[in-house]
Amino acid sequence: MSTSAHLEKLNAAQRRAVTYGEPAPQRGFSAGPLLIVAGAGTGKTNTLAHRVAHLAMHGVDPARILMLTFTRRAALEMRRRAHEVAKIALNDALGGVSQTILQRLGWAGTFHSVGNRLLRHYARQLGLDPQFSVVDRADSADLIDGIRQELGLASKEQRFPRKDTCLAIYSHRVNTQLSLADTLARQFPWCAQWEEDLTKLFRTYVERKQKFAVFDYDDLLLYWHILMSEPKLARHVATHFDHVLVDEYQDTNRLQAGILYGLCPDGNGLTVVGDDAQAIYSFRAATVENILEFPDRFTPRAEVIALAQNYRSTQAVLDVSNALMAEAPKQFRKHLLSLRGAGSRPRLVTVDDLPTQAEYVCTQVLKAREANVTLRRQAVLFRSASHSDLLEVELSRRKIPFIKYGGLKFLEAAHVKDLLAILRWIDNPRNAMAGFRVLQLLKGMGPVNARRALNHLFRHDASFGSLREFDPPADCAVDWRKLVELLVALVDPQRPWTGQLNQVREWYRPHLERLYEHVHTRIGDLDQLELLSGQYPSRERFITELTLDPPQASGDLAGQPLHDEDYLVLSTVHSAKGMEWDSVYVLNVVDGSFPSEFATGRAETIEEERRLLYVAMTRAKDDLTLVQPLRFQLTQQPRHGDAHVYGARSRFMTEKVLKTLDEVGFQGSSLGEASLAEAGQSALDAIERVKSMW
Repeated sequence: MSTSAHLEKLNAAQRRAVTYGEPAPQRGFSAGPLLIVAGAGTGKTNTLAHRVAHLAMHGVDPARILMLTFTRRAALEMRRRAHEVAKIALNDALGGVSQTILQRLGWAGTFHSVGNRLLRHYARQLGLDPQFSVVDRADSADLIDGIRQELGLASKEQRFPRKDTCLAIYSHRVNTQLSLADTLARQFPWCAQWEEDLTKLFRTYVERKQKFAVFDYDDLLLYWHILMSEPKLARHVATHFDHVLVDEYQDTNRLQAGILYGLCPDGNGLTVVGDDAQAIYSFRAATVENILEFPDRFTPRAEVIALAQNYRSTQAVLDVSNALMAEAPKQFRKHLLSLRGAGSRPRLVTVDDLPTQAEYVCTQVLKAREANVTLRRQAVLFRSASHSDLLEVELSRRKIPFIKYGGLKFLEAAHVKDLLAILRWIDNPRNAMAGFRVLQLLKGMGPVNARRALNHLFRHDASFGSLREFDPPADCAVDWRKLVELLVALVDPQRPWTGQLNQVREWYRPHLERLYEHVHTRIGDLDQLELLSGQYPSRERFITELTLDPPQASGDLAGQPLHDEDYLVLSTVHSAKGMEWDSVYVLNVVDGSFPSEFATGRAETIEEERRLLYVAMTRAKDDLTLVQPLRFQLTQQPRHGDAHVYGARSRFMTEKVLKTLDEVGFQGSSLGEASLAEAGQSALDAIERVKSMW
């Protein structure tokens, strides 16, 4: 039985990354800090999965391997691939040994989900309630809005920031660990005058969350970071793990980096994978400095292995991407090489204006479709969601079905939020936000009576049984009794999780039918929710994981295109990261979009815009088209006005980049050859008319 069979299909750099380190003297595998710089399309997920399997096959207990990713799906994929690698390497046809490895890989998940598990375990040491609830961004914003109203900030003479802006300020300050003053000065300068009021708002927000025993997304990282800042507790947490592997390290923020250094202060057993050229999430407080500074955080310096063999794109597409990134001042230098051959040269297409851009893209999409490149294998990418507005109109006119990412999230649908609110309230009776929503589902139970009921509950130590003594409005007396009996029955910790969601659905159904239209569609979403619930061992794990990594509902995405057998993909570049298509069209490659007009104030934000364009380019496998409109209509003018400005060519389209592109022009149908030929039939003798004036 050969334990090296899993290495045969890897290239040299991948093999070095997978096998880095050496067997420990007693048992296990010893390795210092390792950074795998994985360029776009170089097989980073495959490499990371092989390393997990390699560790497990060399004596590392899979239960002591921590894998941190940015989505639950990525964690599941990592576990699945590691299982497949081990199965092949061990020649384990029946899957017995490899299945054991899979089952013991229990610490694989997002930073937030792992933080949630550890914080519940160490809650007492941190003075926390282990039964805390996790609320999503929408609920966090609503809580801030309520406090904003209570403190009188909404009625200020001058415009005070709205709830979503307040939450963004709070989140950025927490994740960057900057002071509030620095956060406002750097990211929200228009809000700087409200520093004192925002301090009061955020302090009250924190106190209110503590009172309700609720955590928002940022709290899961913040409290985990606090846990790791206490040396004794940090050492205790670290004893759970021999190896820590982190995917997409370029997308981490300062809190996440601090957590990792607390887990592995000397770097032993720490492997991080990422690509500094794809660091595009600074608006979420991610910092590219985490990956750039990683090697020098340790003594001796961390090993750096670069993956540059690209399996996705043709060399012509990579030549443009390489040329673009070659001019970045600070980076891990790498030159991507394709295994797929030269391919056709990408194009920079100049068009007159935005309507012509839409016409060009539609024409090329249909042309490619006739050449057997289905619509699903083509994508149109853009810097901001609004940039596709005219294209969507043209696509609809030409009856080309499309889907646009991202749409309404599954958990943002009102009926889904209702059902989850019931489960959240049962899981944590102190969660007043969930209780407030549930109570108002009852006919006749408005905000005043809902608050009265919650006050009654809190006066009786949050015991649902005490609600039997509450006097509800007459309109909801029967529904009230049914709700209380449901709450009392399901709050029992001895009651198994299986079947609870079905009980909640039975209670909720008459309210669903009374409150909403299109009930059958909504029931389908709840069916999906109940199906998902069977994948989780407990109510708490179900509602927490669903909150941290929500799925998208088929009913809430753009429904019409799905009725067709095929559809074109429209996406912002941020949403397209990690995806790939045969043909990619990038809109508005001009200054103002790439880079964004809002990013031109600082050198570091301009460099992030360069990386954003790089991500867009490297989504293409075979065919890449960059479109450059010359004119942009001004929005504040009469409907048929012609006021416009000229767009400057993107500063990223330098001489070196242009050498890798074919530059072509496209004139829309209004100036096409057919139109000119038709005009020529009634041509004027302009010269003779001018002479006749004299």
